[in-house]
Amino acid sequence: MKLNNFFQSLCATFLTIGLILNLNIQPTSANFNVLVPCKESPAFQKRLTNSIKKLENRLKLYNADSKESKFLLNEINATKNRFERYSESNLLCGKEGLPRIIASGQWDHANEFVIPGILFLYITGWIGWSGRKYLKYASTTENTFENEIIINVPIALSIMNSGFLWPIESWKEFTSGDLLAADENVTISPR
Repeated sequence: MKLNNFFQSLCATFLTIGLILNLNIQPTSANFNVLVPCKESPAFQKRLTNSIKKLENRLKLYNADSKESKFLLNEINATKNRFERYSESNLLCGKEGLPRIIASGQWDHANEFVIPGILFLYITGWIGWSGRKYLKYASTTENTFENEIIINVPIALSIMNSGFLWPIESWKEFTSGDLLAADENVTISPR
């Protein structure tokens, strides 16, 4: 037991010394000199031409009025549109021609991370809120455990359809005190 305390003290001492010695580290700033705007990147343009060329080579294998040909024509248009969107959206590309997402906190690159991040949080919250609401419903039924395992699809779909307003509903439950369980209802493991 004493040996264990000695090693804990020794580790804490080394950690403290390490932190003190590293206090003079200067924060680094993001430098994107290696990245260029995608519309100016030769590798990005080469990727576009290679992608289009591959699709056009596949297109030559089919008749002009076949459904495969129409599908490939749609793919060519979609590829051109995707590359055009990337070049117009001020994304930066690396030396291999691939767009990079910059999540450094700079406001001129906020649309690359903030909007998808907020959408991710909203959708995961929607899923979680709908699941919570379904479990609350299942706890009020006669066969609680059975309804948790075998999902009642019509009820679950109606709950999911109403779950898109989860931020408002969660705020209402938080302010009314229904969102969080009371301390006496929370089980605590013995220590």
